[in-house]
Amino acid sequence: MLIRVDPGLTEQAEAALPPRALVIGAGIGGLAAAMRLGAKGYRVTVIDKLDSPGGRGSCIWQDGHRFDLGPTIVTAPQMFRELWAACGRDFDTDVDLRPLDPFYEIRWPDGSRFSARQDTEAMRAEVARLSPGDVAGYDRFLQDSAVRYDFGFEGLGRRPMHRFADTLKVLPSMASLRPDRSVHAHVARRIRDPRLRMALSFHPLFIGGDPFRVTSMYVLVSHLEKTFGVHYAQGGVAAIADAMVRVIEAQGGTLHFGAEADEILLSRGRAAGVRLADGQEIGADIVVSNADAGHTYDRLLRAAPRRRWTRRKLARSRWSMGLFVWYFGTKGTRKMWPDAGHHTILNGPRYEGLVRDIFRTGRLSDDMSLYVHRPTVTDPSVAPEGDDTFYALSPVPHLGHADPVDWAATAETYRQKVQAILEDQLLPGLGEHVSTSRVFTPETFRDRYLSPYGTGFSLEPRILQSAWFRPHNVSEEVEGLFLVGAGTHPGAGLPSVIASAEVLQALVPDPEEVKVS
Repeated sequence: MLIRVDPGLTEQAEAALPPRALVIGAGIGGLAAAMRLGAKGYRVTVIDKLDSPGGRGSCIWQDGHRFDLGPTIVTAPQMFRELWAACGRDFDTDVDLRPLDPFYEIRWPDGSRFSARQDTEAMRAEVARLSPGDVAGYDRFLQDSAVRYDFGFEGLGRRPMHRFADTLKVLPSMASLRPDRSVHAHVARRIRDPRLRMALSFHPLFIGGDPFRVTSMYVLVSHLEKTFGVHYAQGGVAAIADAMVRVIEAQGGTLHFGAEADEILLSRGRAAGVRLADGQEIGADIVVSNADAGHTYDRLLRAAPRRRWTRRKLARSRWSMGLFVWYFGTKGTRKMWPDAGHHTILNGPRYEGLVRDIFRTGRLSDDMSLYVHRPTVTDPSVAPEGDDTFYALSPVPHLGHADPVDWAATAETYRQKVQAILEDQLLPGLGEHVSTSRVFTPETFRDRYLSPYGTGFSLEPRILQSAWFRPHNVSEEVEGLFLVGAGTHPGAGLPSVIASAEVLQALVPDPEEVKVS
């Protein structure tokens, strides 16, 4: 059965209306795409298999605690402000952003610490405290980061890259920036202290990349943080998703939750709608997939002939790591652990070796590094009065390695290891105060988000899996199909998925150019 977007209309009346855009997935990229398409004049429908918006940026409530499931920081607020402005709205009226200072604190097993801040002199002082001889190198690193931000993010990330000729045009400039070097290799040319090398090179892990393999273009993140700051949205990223839904609905768009796309429908080789998992069908004039690019091509287009993104091509691609996340609440601890801020990174005894196990060997190591989120420091509403809400995230191998981790058998043992590290290094006596607990493993990411191999960030952002080499925002497989989100250009992370919708707007034809089916 074909569901009409406006079931009360006759076929003739519907034909007189603007064309229909169907967005698969209400993640941040999909919601941003819906906002831009609505502003462009399309009638927009968004579907999502989950029961709330946000995708990886959604939240769950458990025993009075709100757990932010995915991203916890906003690093480029101007991207959201520009998105809202394109829809005739004011972002700061709808969302309460709070700047964080410090952004996060990094700790090492030897007891040393590094606080990342926006102020340049404060950062230079942090560098000097750990390694006085590296201050001059840090200054050069900041210059490197600024140049790569201008070229890589503003120059490449915010414009379409689906034509190889566009890539050829920028190759000479790109080559001068040595993208063949890894982020860590680039940092090592400027910095000698191994702790500072880690502090300035780990950022690719935020978007699913191996710092020892991902192109040095990604040192641009340091400039992004320094220039625009790091912010937290009161209510979490889920509050941003809720605000996006309100904009879409104000534009006349509709959203359907608990509606999983099973297959993209084709008519004469063109995307014509979606069949849901329950068998219902929704027609559309264009289809935008915010589902993972791998899932889009391998599952949603399983009946369509494919030239580039074949199953074999996807199987040979390099994927980001998986994530183990322990969400937990604690009773009566609001004034405890004053040394634990909003974000803390606890390093294990190895850096390169641990990263190698995660990305290359696929071995679940006994040691680990943890990203600890304590939002109660900034947003007391996330927990009952006097209590705390946390999550501790550990990068782990994805499920596509030769001998994948059996998380059903391993998860609780691994969680206990995470707890032991937290008790030893950050939250003494933690076990006596835990009041509620929940664990996400790569198997959860596979099942909840339909993420290939349970990855946290889709395809790894290597140089030959970026820009033109990444799945394009306009599909070369099916006319009328477009992609947004982490698996397409420009990549993972909130700024990039918002940018993917900006790129989409430049590629989708104006409504009057689309023949209503």
